[in-house]
Amino acid sequence: MIDWSDTRALFTALVGLVAVMRLVELAVSRRNVRRLLARGAHEAGRSLYPRMVAVHASFLVACLAEVWLLGRPIIAPLAFFSLGALAGAAALRWWVMATLGERWSTRVMILPGAPPVTGGPFRRLRHPNYLAVIVELVALPMVHTAWLTAIVFSALNALVLRSRVRTEEGALAEHGDYLEVMGRRRRFLPGAE
Repeated sequence: MIDWSDTRALFTALVGLVAVMRLVELAVSRRNVRRLLARGAHEAGRSLYPRMVAVHASFLVACLAEVWLLGRPIIAPLAFFSLGALAGAAALRWWVMATLGERWSTRVMILPGAPPVTGGPFRRLRHPNYLAVIVELVALPMVHTAWLTAIVFSALNALVLRSRVRTEEGALAEHGDYLEVMGRRRRFLPGAE
């Protein structure tokens, strides 16, 4: 029986909910990849994908391990702020998915000749989904003060993300007017590079 008065159990349920959301996203991504391939798309940076998956899967485990094994406390104001940031990041991620529609995937899929998507959050940013990921990697562990996980996985994600953004932008630039259309937009935050 789960003791729901123990905040660690509530945090475990939250991490489980995030894991379920990621599994749903993977299912959507697989469906979209099949459709994109049928339309002539190809994958760029395939070798980066396993590293990204490893970082994100181990992140969820690390969140739980730090809270349960190191006895991290919950600090109510920090928890509420972090939950708000996590909800905002999830909303941004789903907005990106809705805006990209069948072109959204967890892989870097290039559909030659397709114009860059410029609606929704892409009006202001080149990579709003990556902004959501950056926020999630800090917000989720900080719900229960797992600061070590937030630091370590933000650094690991930065390494993976750097290569992924270069790969994605390079591939998009080879197959259309991506840089012409999106080049002046900020990558992650309006007003910052």
